[in-house]
Amino acid sequence: MKVLVTGANGYLGQGIVKAILDRGHEVVAADFTVQNVDDRAIKKVCNLFEIEDPYTYFEQPDVLLHLAWRDGFIHYSDAHIMDLPNHYVFLQKMAKSDVKTISTMGSMHEIGFFEGSIDENTPCKPESFYGIAKNALREVAKVYCMQNGKTFQWLRGYYIVGNSKFGSSIFSKITAAAEDGMKTFPFTMGLNQFDFINYEDFCEQVAAACTQDAINGIINICSGRPEKLADRVERFIKENHYDIKLEYGKFPDRPYDSKAVWGNNSKIEKIMNKTGKL
Repeated sequence: MKVLVTGANGYLGQGIVKAILDRGHEVVAADFTVQNVDDRAIKKVCNLFEIEDPYTYFEQPDVLLHLAWRDGFIHYSDAHIMDLPNHYVFLQKMAKSDVKTISTMGSMHEIGFFEGSIDENTPCKPESFYGIAKNALREVAKVYCMQNGKTFQWLRGYYIVGNSKFGSSIFSKITAAAEDGMKTFPFTMGLNQFDFINYEDFCEQVAAACTQDAINGIINICSGRPEKLADRVERFIKENHYDIKLEYGKFPDRPYDSKAVWGNNSKIEKIMNKTGKL
């Protein structure tokens, strides 16, 4: 397959592009800059929202994997709402083209405050601008795919664990702090339980999901089990041999974070069992 990956130079995009290429597919990688993208990809430096005919410009891909998104870790950024019309128009253009599959990155923040296992039927009541915008885009993408006979995939992401200092997660911030020589890191009490998935596993799951069309709709990209935040962060510090300690209770928990939430991984397990890894 030929897969168009938007936001390819981002923290997630870099690993996902590599994982798709490793599976033997062709990748067209689009972003404002592409210096960190795997050299096996066809690189397109552009503002994808300014392209009139994206299907032709991006060399007629079979699959659109839409990762591009601003301020993903700043949950109340105005950019989420202001950029939504651009995503809307871009997906509309792609849905009216000859692309076969439209696969878009979602977030468990679409759900809002919830406790327990999340599946494709869990009601969404988002409580942040990020969640509201992602939830709206999912509804738009679903309608466009249905109206235009496209395969619809919404890849709902959970909590990614990686040791790149260039991300915006708690794990990236701890990595940056450790590399800067800090000995302590301000933290919450870490009692909330979340669905954590390692960066490499996340990228493998996304690559597997978007390059098949037997299992579609909302697909959780997750581990399928909850773990206490403090336990996962302490384990992360130990795994990476960082000389840094957590200062518990320095920050309050976010009021919209669930006490215990995780993804139902039945669909992605079936996909991974069917497609495997190279």
